[in-house]
Amino acid sequence: MMRTSGTAGFQSPSATVASSRLTHAVAASLAVAALSLCLIVTLTVLSTKATMAMGLPV
Repeated sequence: MMRTSGTAGFQSPSATVASSRLTHAVAASLAVAALSLCLIVTLTVLSTKATMAMGLPV
């Protein structure tokens, strides 16, 4: 099967959708979100380990 040029898909050149400043702002906010998620998971694990080490009161 031969495919002729320009019959399917997006053939136009790609255009810049967002400014560089917006791209950097989104990347920075994603980085902050990832770091805060890691911090929350770390604190949860440490809190769980500390609680398990103390034992349950009877």
